[in-house]
Amino acid sequence: MSLTQPAVSMQVQQLESEIGLQLLVKTGKKVTLSQAGEEMLRQARRILNQVRMAEEAIGDFHPSEANRGGLLHLGLVSSAHYFAPALLMTFAQSWPHVKFKLTVDKREHILAMLQEHQLDVAIAGYPPSEADVEAETFAENPHCVVAQAEHPLAKQRNIDWNALRDEPFIFREPGSATRQFFEHILQAQSLQVKVSMELSGNETVKHAVMAGMGISFLSAHTFQLEIESGRIAVLDMENMPKRLDWCLIHRRDSSLSGVSGAFRDFVLDRGRELVKCRVAVVNGA
Repeated sequence: MSLTQPAVSMQVQQLESEIGLQLLVKTGKKVTLSQAGEEMLRQARRILNQVRMAEEAIGDFHPSEANRGGLLHLGLVSSAHYFAPALLMTFAQSWPHVKFKLTVDKREHILAMLQEHQLDVAIAGYPPSEADVEAETFAENPHCVVAQAEHPLAKQRNIDWNALRDEPFIFREPGSATRQFFEHILQAQSLQVKVSMELSGNETVKHAVMAGMGISFLSAHTFQLEIESGRIAVLDMENMPKRLDWCLIHRRDSSLSGVSGAFRDFVLDRGRELVKCRVAVVNGA
């Protein structure tokens, strides 16, 4: 910001004097925000976001192609980052001057950042009903039971769920939306499986599966390369794959315009086509 530390301190002290509240709390060498400071930060982000939206909205009236730009800050859950780059590059063909900033995190963190005006839009599964956001579905997110390509079950068809009872399972970490979805499926099947380990993140789970450490349940978007290279097999389970929806999520208290509005329209129009993935079983399809 081209400001010295004393200049920043002076600005903060002046702001604290004007509102009559302490915004920063110093404990030893550590400086944190007070509750008033946290609220001021939220409101400042809201104001800056509205200013940017106003600039983008006014820019829509300008006929110049050079105006088709701006910054899009997109939040993603981990499974979505496998297809997001291709989605963004296709969008950039119509908005050649756009710049992207991506944040990948757990769904609850992405929703919190969205509500705090730290993101423009997000791509995730359907949010909880209490979340103060709008969610519009645009594509399917198939989930499958996967195993090492050489696993004996990989050669079988129409596998009964009871065949998994004694298989070592690799679960995602507690709080993972994928894990919660799978636990719901197991409950519906009245099935209890052997949890051999819990691992954090899709990549760690995939490598454990490929190493033969167990079978797992993953979004099909996470293992497209491994399917193509024959390193992972999708087990041909009864009534599978199970599908969730991909949603484009934005705040209810602000309308999308400029690059954010254009990205929303693009995703709703072409997202299903661009996000579609292969769900393979043994020997094909």
